[in-house]
Amino acid sequence: MTPIRDFFTRLFKKKPDPNAPWLEYYSRKERSIKFTKKSIYHYLVDEVGEDKDFIALNYFGNRFSYNEFFHNINICARALREYGVKDGDVVTICMPNMPEALYVFYACNKIGAVADMVHPLSSPEQILHYLKDSKSRILFLVDFDYDKFKDVIPNTLIYKTILVSPKESMPIGLTVGYTLTRSLFMKRPSLMDNNYMSWKDFIASGIMNKKNYEANVKCEDLALILHSGGTTGTPKGIMISNYSFNAMAQQSAVNVIDVRPKDKIVTILPIFHGFGLGVCIHTPLCLKVETILMPEYDANRFYKIWKNDKPHVILGVPTLWEGMMSNPKFDHVDMSQLKYIISGGDHLTVMEETRINDFLHKHGAHVNIGKGYGMTESVAATCYTFPGTNEPGSIGIPMVGNKYLICDPETQEALPIGEEGEICVQGPTLMMGYLNNKKETDNVLRKHKDGSIWLHTGDIGYISPNGVVYYTQRLKRMIVVSGFNVYPSQIEEVISKHKDVDKVCVIGIPHQYKMHVPKAYVVLKKGIEPTAKIKKEIIDLCKQSLSVYSLPKYYEFKTDLPKTLYGKIDYKKLEKEEDKKKKK
Repeated sequence: MTPIRDFFTRLFKKKPDPNAPWLEYYSRKERSIKFTKKSIYHYLVDEVGEDKDFIALNYFGNRFSYNEFFHNINICARALREYGVKDGDVVTICMPNMPEALYVFYACNKIGAVADMVHPLSSPEQILHYLKDSKSRILFLVDFDYDKFKDVIPNTLIYKTILVSPKESMPIGLTVGYTLTRSLFMKRPSLMDNNYMSWKDFIASGIMNKKNYEANVKCEDLALILHSGGTTGTPKGIMISNYSFNAMAQQSAVNVIDVRPKDKIVTILPIFHGFGLGVCIHTPLCLKVETILMPEYDANRFYKIWKNDKPHVILGVPTLWEGMMSNPKFDHVDMSQLKYIISGGDHLTVMEETRINDFLHKHGAHVNIGKGYGMTESVAATCYTFPGTNEPGSIGIPMVGNKYLICDPETQEALPIGEEGEICVQGPTLMMGYLNNKKETDNVLRKHKDGSIWLHTGDIGYISPNGVVYYTQRLKRMIVVSGFNVYPSQIEEVISKHKDVDKVCVIGIPHQYKMHVPKAYVVLKKGIEPTAKIKKEIIDLCKQSLSVYSLPKYYEFKTDLPKTLYGKIDYKKLEKEEDKKKKK
C-alpha cells in the first residue's frame, strides 16, 4: 500500500470490525465495490471499450488485437449456432492454452451456451465421466488427443468433434516445424467420418453464416463447468455463474492496482483450471493487458519470453519457480520490470518463499513473491497478499467482498481470531454447486445456525489479529497419532530447512498401536546422494523442532515425488502406494 493511499485509507476508514480485521487494508471505495451483473462476454467487451487496437493475445510471437479477438469470437459463435448449439447447451473444450480455445469459450457465453473445461491429459475414463455428467453435445479436442479418446466419444451424447491443432495460430515457420515433428505422426479419423471435422472447416461455416447471434444471458446463469476432486477427492463438475466469474476478475483487479493497459502477463497456468482461466486470462484481458499464451511448459521458450517480452506479471505454481531457479539460462535475466509475481495452487514453505525472493532480488526485481489461496469451488483465489500483508508463510487477506471464518470442524462453531480451525469462505465468487451432486454440494456449502451459507474448504488455518490469514494444511491430511493431532505441513516445514533437501511430503500410515504414524518422503537436491549422515541430520532436526508424537516413524528417500495433473505433490498416490505395500 502506497503512503498516500495508506493515509487516506486510515483517514476515512470506519472503526475496524473485530471479526474482520482485514478490512482496514481496503479503502472505503474498495469496500463498497459493486459486482457487475453483465455476462462474461459483455463485461469483457465493455471493459475493453474503444481500445480494440490494443494487443489481446500473443501466441508464439503472433499478436492478435482485440479487434481480431472479437472478430474471431463472433465467427465462432455463428459456427456454433450453425451446428445446432442452443441456449443452455454444453460445449466441452478439451484444449491447452490456445487462441482457438478462448474463441470458443467466449463464443459459448455470447450465445448462452455453457463451456465445459476439461484437461487434455485426462484419462479415457475421466473424459467419459465428464462428457456423460455434463451431457455435452459438441467437443473441441486438441488433435493429439484423438487416438486416446476415439473409443470413448461414441459412448457419449457428442455428435460433432472439432479437432484443433496447436499450430492453427502459430507463425508460419513454427507451423512447418510442428507439422514435421508432431502432426505427421498423429492418428486421424477417416475423411469419411462425419462425426469429426477440422477447425478450418468449422470456422468456414461461421464465415458463411452472416447472422449475429447473441443470447439474453443473465448474471445468475450457468456459464462454465470446471472440474476438481473437491474436498473429498472424487471427480466433480463445478458450476460457475457469469456473476461469480466476473466478480473474481473485479476482485483481482483491486489486488493488482499497479497493472496498466498494454502491460504483459505470461499465462502458463492452464485454462481448464479456475486459476488459469479466471486470473490469468479473463482478468488481464479485462484490464487490456497483453496475454502471452504458453500451451505447455517449455523451459527454453519460458526463458525467451522473460528475456525478449519482459513480462510485468506472472502467475504459477511452486514447481514453476523451482524450474526457473534451477535453469542456468536465468542467471543473467533482468527482472526489474516485474510488478507482480504470484504463486498459487500449492503451499509455499517459508524456506521456499525466502529462496524465491532472494532469487528475484538478485535479478533486479523490486517485489517479493505474492501468494494466493482458493479453490475451484470459488473459481480461484479468495485470499491474496499485497504490500503490507505479505508476511512469510501467510496467504494474505480475504479479497475485497469476501468474508473468512475459522470454525470448529466438528461443531461448525466460530472460533476466535488467532485460533486454528477449518477455513470457511463467503463471497461473490462461490460456485452454484456441484453438477448433478446435491449431496456433495450440501456437504461443502453448509448453512450455519444463523442461516448464512459458508463454503467449507476442508483446509486448516487461522487468522492473525492483524487480519492476515495463515494456511496450515488440508483437514483430510491431519494424522491422529495416539489421540494427538499431527499436521504433515509442520513436519515438512522442519525437514525442508535441511540444506540438502529439495522437496518433502509427509503422510500418515497405519500402525498397530498408535493407529497412524507419520512417514516422510524426502527428495534431495540435484547431485546429492542419500547417506546415513544426511538421514541422521534430518532426524536430529525433527527432534529439535517437533513434539515426540509428531516425529516421523519412517523416512524414505526418493528421486522425485508424484504430481497431480495440476502440478501439486500427489500425497494421495503415496498413500495408495503404502496401502499396496501393506497388502503385500
